[in-house]
Amino acid sequence: MASVNRVYTALKDLVNKDQKGFVSPSIFNSFAGLAQMNIYNRLFDEHRNAMKFRRAGVDPGKSLGKTKLVEEDLSVFQKKSKLTQANGVFERPSDFGRLSSITTNSSYVFSTTVGTNVQVMHSQEDIDRALMSDLSNPSAESPIALMGDVIEVFPNTIKKIELRYYKQPEGLNPVTGAKTASQPRFGYITSIPGVELYDPTNSVDFELPEHFFSDLVVEIAQMIGINLRDTAVAQYAAVEKQKEENK
Repeated sequence: MASVNRVYTALKDLVNKDQKGFVSPSIFNSFAGLAQMNIYNRLFDEHRNAMKFRRAGVDPGKSLGKTKLVEEDLSVFQKKSKLTQANGVFERPSDFGRLSSITTNSSYVFSTTVGTNVQVMHSQEDIDRALMSDLSNPSAESPIALMGDVIEVFPNTIKKIELRYYKQPEGLNPVTGAKTASQPRFGYITSIPGVELYDPTNSVDFELPEHFFSDLVVEIAQMIGINLRDTAVAQYAAVEKQKEENK
């Protein structure tokens, strides 16, 4: 995944090189999580556009297909959670980002749980019409759900559901590689006055894959108000990658 140390170092070096000022760790940390979220949200826009190209027959498909590439990036954030009804509703997971699907845990077939797909609605008006209609009235075989700050499933006799969703982007421990709920941050020590020495034990890496390194540098720079040339960032990334390979 993208190293917070590399992203911060690249941003600082490029800003100094272009004589555009200085980026402190506190400024960098205040924008790091938001920059990752912006790129994460754009992935869903890219996925919608890629699906349009696929339907139009202009996506090359297989390993070169834009849809496949975006789905691979988003797969990092895929999760599933089994939820139990409480007080008539289902609480959304604390890290919930975007919905993928909802199914019920309704029956067992050959020792395997077989769920029923739940139709999802996001409008109270739509759900009200469905509940009042004889044709679309929900049943155990055709359940519907209303997504809001909580999840309501009809009929309310359904007590358990399985939620598949994309979690919100968070961070990774640079030392162990374990996922953490903390947002990306550059941690440092100042054993040498005026010099920020990277401290991995107090840092959090980005959860976005490494190939978003350049995107993160540019995104944070733009949020700070610094206009960096994409080519300069790409060249810097290529040089740094070559250094890593030559070690």
